[in-house]
Amino acid sequence: MAHAMVLLLDPAQQRLYTVASHGYARSGVGSEIALGQGVIGMAARARTPVRISHVVNASLYSHAARQSLELPTGPSTDIPYPGLPQPHSQMAVPVASADRLLGVVFVESTEEARFGFEDEDVLVSLASHLGTTIDLLRQDGDAAGPAHGPRRAEPPPAVHGHLRVHRYRSNNSIFLNGSYLIKGVAGAIFWKLLQDYLRHGRTAFTNRELRLDPGIGLPDVVDNLEARLILLERRLAEQPLPLRIEKTGRGQFRLCVGARVEAGESE
Repeated sequence: MAHAMVLLLDPAQQRLYTVASHGYARSGVGSEIALGQGVIGMAARARTPVRISHVVNASLYSHAARQSLELPTGPSTDIPYPGLPQPHSQMAVPVASADRLLGVVFVESTEEARFGFEDEDVLVSLASHLGTTIDLLRQDGDAAGPAHGPRRAEPPPAVHGHLRVHRYRSNNSIFLNGSYLIKGVAGAIFWKLLQDYLRHGRTAFTNRELRLDPGIGLPDVVDNLEARLILLERRLAEQPLPLRIEKTGRGQFRLCVGARVEAGESE
């Protein structure tokens, strides 16, 4: 299975966002698909595996048509979907835990009839293990204690250049030097981390304190905090800027800033 993706569900927005991919020219981390859209969205909405041996590019066409019909209301926050331009086989399997939909595992190929019943069984097993692992990650994050007050990463990274950060409050979209980074809950998390850094010089954080912060706007039932942090970490890693998130322990991480930061926001 040379081309694969893992997408997780944003329950509040009823959309799936890509957190990992393999085999594509671009990672597509952060790209979004609505429930019911294409093979991935159908598997998520029906909560059942969907396997297609001869793909008609209806999902790609609908995505392009939607973009062409929508009028721009602000800076673009659409991360390109990383899928194959001409797939001939696709398979999507929902990821669930305790009857809760968490996301979708998706594979595709340029070959027709590439995936059979045995491949589906493998992917169903993988999705089951992934659902369990996501719950374990959340428990690890909850088990960590709170950070011990404001403190800096050690040693602080060398400062190189100037970084402009702008936040649009309407959807928490974040732009770094004019380039889109992230939005939604992940954007709210980034803004909270950056404000603590700018106001207090703080760089050490825990998953638990983020989960308890009402200003971030995590959903009450399935918040997927760990997945959102992974998404934010990978989006930052793809930027050619000295700004990173690094895991420092169980349910703990730090913000590494190696530039002079100027932050602003607007509606």
